[in-house]
Amino acid sequence: MDDHDFGTLTAVRLTAYARAEQDEILGDGTDPFGVAGTGLTWLPKEVHFGVRSTAGRLVAHAGLLRLPVAIDGSPTEVIGVGGVAVAPDLRGRGLARTVLTAALDHARTMGPRHALLFCRPPLVALYDRLGWRELTGDVQVEQPAGPVVMPLRTMWTPLEAGPGAAPWPAGDVRVLSFPM
Repeated sequence: MDDHDFGTLTAVRLTAYARAEQDEILGDGTDPFGVAGTGLTWLPKEVHFGVRSTAGRLVAHAGLLRLPVAIDGSPTEVIGVGGVAVAPDLRGRGLARTVLTAALDHARTMGPRHALLFCRPPLVALYDRLGWRELTGDVQVEQPAGPVVMPLRTMWTPLEAGPGAAPWPAGDVRVLSFPM
């Protein structure tokens, strides 16, 4: 097998994930996620999953973080998913699905009933294919100067499978922390 044989790759929980690992996947650009223009302050993720090629290169990542939110004024928690990355030269090979499946399998053990992520508009179709749904209303997130409307798209997925899967509750959404 060479570095481009991905037939049997699986995602694993990473013991560390920092800028060096991000650069291994996305290169060392100044705005690898294309969100610097939002001016937002982001929280680091606490739990990390990655996919390594057969040659050992880290080629995909997804991070998780428990987040406090209020939906229609009622406090609850969600699992924030962020830092989702696939090496540009390896996109279209199912690596996003692989790493997100592992991350969401773990998220299901963390308690909250929903996962939430923020993405640029061109990525909505990808997440839609992976089973995520877009929230249509404004979502507020905390920032150093106070709450702001999230300028990126907000997507969610239930963390319970089957007929018992919880629908997203109706009402205004406010993330009671910086976004992930």
